[in-house]
Amino acid sequence: MKTAIIFASSHGTTEKVALQIQSELGSNTVLINLKQTKTIDLAPFDTIVIGGSIHAGQMQGRVKSFCKKNLVELLKKRVALYMCGMNEPDFETEFSNAFPELLRKHAITSKCVGGEFLFEKMNFIEKFIVRKVSGVDTNVAKINEDRVKELINDLKK
Repeated sequence: MKTAIIFASSHGTTEKVALQIQSELGSNTVLINLKQTKTIDLAPFDTIVIGGSIHAGQMQGRVKSFCKKNLVELLKKRVALYMCGMNEPDFETEFSNAFPELLRKHAITSKCVGGEFLFEKMNFIEKFIVRKVSGVDTNVAKINEDRVKELINDLKK
């Protein structure tokens, strides 16, 4: 079974999770970064994992556009969804807004896996907003490894 992990990563956290999933699933797993790839042929893949991150309450536009553009084909595949984010109280709402309802219902697994604040990778405005909203001014890593493992185990079934 061939798997594609399709993602967009602003500061590297979503890519870090994608690499972890790829490492566990093995050699039949391909990473596709939406920032580097414009058109994707989904035909060779049995399973599609889609990941993105939340910034100011919204998923990256590339992820949302990819899902919308490819929805019909995605509904014919085995799909898993994951979201990186730091605002745990709003995970459910953010996840609902990030992925189309049909895709969420079709997915074999959906996980909010936590996230990171990586100040060295943020621009001035991002740093300002994070400091103002979260009160944090240093790097914070809150990737939920248990949820990542659950996602991987669901994919191995």
